[in-house]
Amino acid sequence: MAWRDAKASKVRLLLFMASIILGISAVVSIQLFSTNLKDNIKSQSKTLMGADFIIDSRQEPTERAKAIIDSLKPNASEVNFVSMIAFLKSGNTKLVKVRGLEGAFPFYGEIKTAPENASSEYQKNGGALVDATLLLQFNAKVGDSIKVGEVKIPIAGALKSIPGSSAISSSIAPTVIIPYRFIEATKLLQFGSRKEYQYFYKVSDTLNLTRLENKIGKVLDAENADLDTHTSTTERLGRRYDNVGKFLNLAAFIALLLGCIGIASSVHIYIKEKLKAIAVLKCMGASRLQSFLIFLFQIAGIGIIGGFIGSLIGVLLQLLFPYLLNEFLPFTLEISISFQPILIGILLGLFMSVLFALLPLLRTWYVSPLDVLRVDEKASQEPKKIRFIVFGIILLFLFLFSFWLIQNALYAFAFVIATLITFLLLASVALGFIKLIKRFFPKNWNFTARQSLLNLFRPNNQTVVLVVAIGLGTFLISTLYFTKDILLSKTTIEQSSKDANIIILDVQSSQRKKLSENITSKNLPVLSNIPLVTMRMHSIKGRLVNDIRKDSTRKIRRWILNREFRTTYRDSLTTSEEIIEGEWIPTIKQGDGVKISIDKRLSKDANVSVGDDIVFNVQGVLMKTTVGSIREVDWSQIEPNFMILFPAGVLEEAPQFSVFSTKVPDEKTSALFQRDLVDKFPNVTVIDLRQIFTVVEDILDKVSWIINFMAFFSILTGIIVLIGSVRTSKYQRIKESVLLRTLGAKNKQILQITAFEYVFLGLLGSLVGILLALISSFALAIFVFKEPFFPSIIPFVVFLPGITLLVLLIGLSNIQSVLKSSPLEVLRREA
Repeated sequence: MAWRDAKASKVRLLLFMASIILGISAVVSIQLFSTNLKDNIKSQSKTLMGADFIIDSRQEPTERAKAIIDSLKPNASEVNFVSMIAFLKSGNTKLVKVRGLEGAFPFYGEIKTAPENASSEYQKNGGALVDATLLLQFNAKVGDSIKVGEVKIPIAGALKSIPGSSAISSSIAPTVIIPYRFIEATKLLQFGSRKEYQYFYKVSDTLNLTRLENKIGKVLDAENADLDTHTSTTERLGRRYDNVGKFLNLAAFIALLLGCIGIASSVHIYIKEKLKAIAVLKCMGASRLQSFLIFLFQIAGIGIIGGFIGSLIGVLLQLLFPYLLNEFLPFTLEISISFQPILIGILLGLFMSVLFALLPLLRTWYVSPLDVLRVDEKASQEPKKIRFIVFGIILLFLFLFSFWLIQNALYAFAFVIATLITFLLLASVALGFIKLIKRFFPKNWNFTARQSLLNLFRPNNQTVVLVVAIGLGTFLISTLYFTKDILLSKTTIEQSSKDANIIILDVQSSQRKKLSENITSKNLPVLSNIPLVTMRMHSIKGRLVNDIRKDSTRKIRRWILNREFRTTYRDSLTTSEEIIEGEWIPTIKQGDGVKISIDKRLSKDANVSVGDDIVFNVQGVLMKTTVGSIREVDWSQIEPNFMILFPAGVLEEAPQFSVFSTKVPDEKTSALFQRDLVDKFPNVTVIDLRQIFTVVEDILDKVSWIINFMAFFSILTGIIVLIGSVRTSKYQRIKESVLLRTLGAKNKQILQITAFEYVFLGLLGSLVGILLALISSFALAIFVFKEPFFPSIIPFVVFLPGITLLVLLIGLSNIQSVLKSSPLEVLRREA
């Protein structure tokens, strides 16, 4: 019976299946991708690092740290820093990451170069490996020379890849590898230079890296050095890419939820049409269980088939993700097909279809044989207790499934509650609209308009079902669109005409005057000359930092204790700073206590507030300070910002270096200016912000593309679900349209009646959905993203008329068979 009835209703059931396929395909593709990502990170853990473990330090290791490093016998070492290099043939300059390597690094994976032997011979021959893209950019080739600081080095090969680097990091500061022995001769490592020392180790598999990390990790921390094993590093990497997975999972969850709406609305209308047939079956002796199982088998079978097809589509879709995220990954993503997500997809299709179809299915259990004669649509209603139990199970499923995807119980609960409130609001609006029409029915309107309004509250009306389906679909689509706008608004880069576009770092005190004169001699402005003083925290609120490190119950974040802070001093605040607590002291008079201003994040992570004491170690000299104020700093501003700000009159005599900024009018002037600076001041680092903007904007364009892709996928799912819901409703109106035609109604009148009804439904559902999306997106912007919310007009000018028009077109297509054929022919075909 299930098979025979399904064959007769295949078009309706195919639309029901479409809802399942799209939701399942989104979930399976994203779950497969997440599984592949985790497996790749795990299997390539050593290759990602190139070693079993690394000890690194942001300064030259202390005696105690050096003793530990030497006792473990490093197999290779490196010092890296960001600097300018010059191509001697063309005279072009570029900001790069210089890596001075010694030893046979990497021990896992390989340095890929052209020619291939360059990676094994560059140290012996004294050559440099230069990023391949950089060579193409400046039309340089193997055999040409570059100048790194005071040293001229021939280019030994084009660097294609090295373990641990990604396309993004290479695009901002391309890598140049030189032999370690040349580093001292470059004279680039001066006071204040940002540098990193790394020592690479290869050990036997029998060594317990976790025990080693626990044993010497804290000792190295106390010496401002870190030990990173390949396992701990890949765990951090996995957590980093979890954020990507969470966003994709959210999009998949929305697609699945839209699918669930499609299932519920389609089956509700489908079963309502079958109630008379079920009553006839019961008159002929069919039991409750038999009539229930006929349709349960139908829905379960469609769920399994839909889940299987959705899983296959998901397998194909996940093949796209490596191409989308390739530049964000520091390794090549290898795709393998795991059976688990496919099995989950099939089971999810079965469970989802049965669960969301359960409420209308239960109505088959309570159908009475007398319903053959009854006209009242509420003649066979399931008990309220059963209804509430089913609703509870559905809500529990939504919570558990969203928790599985999002991995956050609070967010999962909030999402389910928001969806439930939206569902109830839409249903209330639909019921309220029905009551308003009944009470204020326009009796003076013409026949077609009155007839279409009557359809909204007559028996077998589809107002509540379609308003909820259209409204909830529009709500989720619009929320996703508004959220996409919030996310993308964070990826915009604006630069006013007055802002600096050249930053000059690591300017020594003895070079300040000459460099300033060099800038002004080229008719360029010196926009800023900011002194920088490096220091570390010695004690916080009377407790020594070394003692705090040993305290496992400390409330102070680890980075505070190990960081070398770069601070400045001045007598005024900038436009990117605002005092939120305490009082800013611009100048300190001799003999007064030193009152500093700190960033609010530092205040939170260091567990200090206004009035607390902090003692700093300023290059060997201890300085006692008191927190005088806490600032809100806008770190998105592309200008030097500082976590710790000293007033004027304190640090002027401390060892320091400077940061200059200027503005150049065009690329040609910038290139000539940088070339001259690198020639006269080889130790300084020049950052051309326009090049950084170009790189960052390119990266953000890719991020935007991914967000838009996932938004489009979910929006497409929502539209197809709406099509399914409205299309399924056709079977409720065919007999009424045939009856009207039999009574003498013209095709034009039937078209008008249908058009008015679907325009009312489309407008009401989509308008309420967009308004609710506006409220939810405002809450997301304020409480989750903590960003200002400027709603886009697109949902109102595109989604509102677009969805209404879509509903109208599908509604009109529903009655084409009535208009083209005789009434008797239509009734026979539908029977």
